[in-house]
Amino acid sequence: MRVVGLHRDVLVATSRIWQTTCTIVRSGEEGFVIDSPVLPDELEMLPAVLEHAGFAFNGLLATHADFDHLLGRLAFTGAAVGVCETTAARLAAEPGAAARELRAFDDEHYVQRAAPLSLGQVQALPVPGHCAVGEAEIELHPADGHTADGMALWVPWARVLVCGDYLSPVEIPWIADGGSRSAYLATLARLAALVEQAEYVVPGHGAVLDATRAAAILREDVAYLEALPDAQLPIARRSAAQRKIHAENVSRA
Repeated sequence: MRVVGLHRDVLVATSRIWQTTCTIVRSGEEGFVIDSPVLPDELEMLPAVLEHAGFAFNGLLATHADFDHLLGRLAFTGAAVGVCETTAARLAAEPGAAARELRAFDDEHYVQRAAPLSLGQVQALPVPGHCAVGEAEIELHPADGHTADGMALWVPWARVLVCGDYLSPVEIPWIADGGSRSAYLATLARLAALVEQAEYVVPGHGAVLDATRAAAILREDVAYLEALPDAQLPIARRSAAQRKIHAENVSRA
């Protein structure tokens, strides 16, 4: 797991699998962990990363209900998980889905864990809205389209945008089960204004971006979605895995 500092109040840890990102934000004596790394040793290391950096921990936030973003509870047992209302509704409608998906992932990759995933207390947050951290507030913005749920988080004092599974340099736009092209395009339109203000953009998968690179990916993603089902894949995202996602997108477009 690679950990980088974007600001005195923001760290980003990137998992060795799927380049899934986990963003750690603090203000004063309070802090939140947004999303999660994936592998057991990475999750075991996470509390030590916060302690070494002098970051307080007050709770977990998740951008959406895909299992690879919900694993913070394995690192911080008993912590509450804050999610947007649409994610809370998805979790309630699909009880145990994240745990089953994690078991399937572990079976496929021969991963052993000390305990199964249990989400425990889930707190629904109104979006659009704000989440207080110390004397500051993180802005919460709706971000559906990839799935039926989701939020992006804007950290204004650090000018960092945590956008979930959007604006990835390694993954094309993915219209997963419950998502839609029109909702995805609407989310990109909302994110565009935040990207213009950002110093850094943290995608759900892939390296942290500066605003210029994030804006370029946003333009590519809009062009790709608007051209479906006849879209060409962006040049830097034409792997076999991305062609498989593209085929799924075409079936749903």
